[in-house]
Amino acid sequence: METREVSKSSADGLPEAERRGFSRRTILTLAGAFGATAPFGVFGAARALTALPHIPGGPPICRTAASGEAPAGPPRQIKLAWNANAACTVAAAVAKERGIFANHNLDVEFVNFGGTTDQLLEAIATGKADAGLGLALRWLKPLEQGFDVRITTGVHGGCIRLLGSKAAHIDSLDSLRGKTIGISDQASPAKNFSAIFLAKNGINPVQDVEWRQYPTNLLALAVDKGEVQAIAEIDPLPYLWLKDGKLNEIFTNLTGEFASRTCCVLAIRGSLIRSELPVAAALTRSISEAADRVANDPADAAAVYSSYGGKGSVDDLTAMYRTHTHYNHPVGAPLKQQLLLYTDELKAVNVIKKSTDSAKFAERIYLDVLS
Repeated sequence: METREVSKSSADGLPEAERRGFSRRTILTLAGAFGATAPFGVFGAARALTALPHIPGGPPICRTAASGEAPAGPPRQIKLAWNANAACTVAAAVAKERGIFANHNLDVEFVNFGGTTDQLLEAIATGKADAGLGLALRWLKPLEQGFDVRITTGVHGGCIRLLGSKAAHIDSLDSLRGKTIGISDQASPAKNFSAIFLAKNGINPVQDVEWRQYPTNLLALAVDKGEVQAIAEIDPLPYLWLKDGKLNEIFTNLTGEFASRTCCVLAIRGSLIRSELPVAAALTRSISEAADRVANDPADAAAVYSSYGGKGSVDDLTAMYRTHTHYNHPVGAPLKQQLLLYTDELKAVNVIKKSTDSAKFAERIYLDVLS
């Protein structure tokens, strides 16, 4: 387990970022299912003949690499930025510990990043890291700044939950009206998703609820003290809090129309893609293969995550991973459409600028390195 720490000051001077209608087991839509399988077997030898989209402002990309072969030569060293405490990044740990990176001739060093998201993206864009894993609803706003970073695959869905206090009788969407929701920060993906979901269901996320910020570990305590009546956060803590029996799960980011959405994504610096497409493709395939392994063997994934300091027992983490959709890691047109939808939705809740062209933005921030 090789992990380096990058301090919050590693990118000083950058501006801060601005501030279940269906069961969780709902079968994926056709587009989502295609996205989940696209990295494997559907491209074949045609990869070597298909034109890769040019990154604006960059030199042409060499096409030698999109065959599924590992990069030639000695193992390519890669620095991958991640949050070791986030359950949603487990595919990276599985890829490292179960030899998937090595099978693709990659030697991956983890960079446990502690700064803001725009600092993380700047670190990737400038080569302090080569790639990163994170949540799309955290990354899209900072990506408006134009960092030379491209999303190459979705990783999974299902790690955001909004929970309501049983003592305060929060057991439905409508019961949230006039209530206070605890969040870990004002730009958190859980806050952004919850605002989107509320707005789509007729609850104004500005006027009809109040958002109150607490340190993540104190959110459940804030409910116990009656300071908030609901909390929105990413796993593993919300899943573990449910076990206490004091909270209801009101919705997740797999509820209703979001059942086939990805939430966690892989992004790679543009200069690496342009100069070493085989490496970018190998990294993307590695993460997708590892995500499939998480879906197929959640107990093993839980053991790996636990070995990196993940909170919760292996049994609890195994059960949690079964509720996620690690088999859903879209690429190509399905992923680009999801990014467009997220952009439209973030515009509707005043996170992304109204003037942003969602289709052009999705085209700019996504790049297919596999076909």
